[in-house]
Amino acid sequence: MEGNSKKADDAKQAQEFIADVNKKMTRIAQEFATGDINRKQFQHLYDRYQRQIMMVANLLAESRLEAWREAIKGHSEAETTLTIKKTLTALILGFSTYSNQSGMPVETKGDFSVDAELIVPMLSSYRSATAEIFQANVRSTQLENGHWLYFFGGQYTTLIVLFSLEPAANQLPMVQKAHEDYEIANETILKKTVIKEVPMPFYSLVRRLDFMSEKLKTEEQHEG
Repeated sequence: MEGNSKKADDAKQAQEFIADVNKKMTRIAQEFATGDINRKQFQHLYDRYQRQIMMVANLLAESRLEAWREAIKGHSEAETTLTIKKTLTALILGFSTYSNQSGMPVETKGDFSVDAELIVPMLSSYRSATAEIFQANVRSTQLENGHWLYFFGGQYTTLIVLFSLEPAANQLPMVQKAHEDYEIANETILKKTVIKEVPMPFYSLVRRLDFMSEKLKTEEQHEG
């Protein structure tokens, strides 16, 4: 009788675990919808939760009720939700601001290793596409290496940001706001045809963001 009671208790706890993981799956779907996590984070976490449910369900089906906790423990130690989120956070690898008037770069920082022959036609295409929706568009494109380029249009400059992955939606407004403030702070200089140096670099407005790459953080330390 005691053995049957323990099995019933194990089975109940396993079902409760599955129900809890289902709630987590719903929660991360909501986090993706609200822009709190990016596509990679969502897919990886969702897959992880599905694997956990399948693992426990299979053990229940095989009547191996005592084994599910150990199986989940070993699985969880390898990948925690926090680790996955941190590992798959989209980082700013580098950026460049281009003058809308001259088409020349104003400021470039970080590992902005994008071929100029690729940037120029993309920049031209972006400006043509956004000409009728002045200062109202953010566009993106995925590169062959999995990195993402984001274009932020402004009155005087176009900001191009290189991300390690597709960013979460809530990362973009902070970058866009910094670009808007960058243009306000440097308006007098940015109006000129030839821009030698801006008094308030874009880098100084974004260097404290927690999704900057290690290379950019290193640059901050050297310049700070």
